[in-house]
Amino acid sequence: MPSAKKRLVHEPLELRILLIRGYRVILDADLARLYGVTTRVLNQGVKRNPHRFPDDFAFRLTATENAKLRSQFEASRTETLEPITDTSNRSQIVTGSQKHRDPRFRLWAFTEHGALMAANILRSRRAVQMSIYVIRAFVRLREQIAANRAILQRLAEIDKTL
Repeated sequence: MPSAKKRLVHEPLELRILLIRGYRVILDADLARLYGVTTRVLNQGVKRNPHRFPDDFAFRLTATENAKLRSQFEASRTETLEPITDTSNRSQIVTGSQKHRDPRFRLWAFTEHGALMAANILRSRRAVQMSIYVIRAFVRLREQIAANRAILQRLAEIDKTL
């Protein structure tokens, strides 16, 4: 079975980019996985460098936004996901799971600029390489949106002539 890290890189990153508060963002867990660090390490870096992350670079989701995202994620889960492997060798006390993350803990959302700044504070080779991948995904998404707008405008013009 492929690891979560490999699965995330092979699926289009555009699927991980969400629209929240009018910004296109990627969540902290997805960005940390891409950069090859834990979510905790990424969030600590943000906490230690708040001057590098203004509100238009990164922001914490509200409890309502968290709940809405969690319900969307649960609703989108399908039976085609990989089967859960036997975890009998794992300590149930020591190891945690994103699924059981404390609901009071609010997620971080990173814009395109915030994702690049996060790579700068992590200072790892992988983070720098993956930041290029992330930026390109944001650019592709912007291009797709612009193309869709042009198509919709053209359809509206045709509709008016009919």
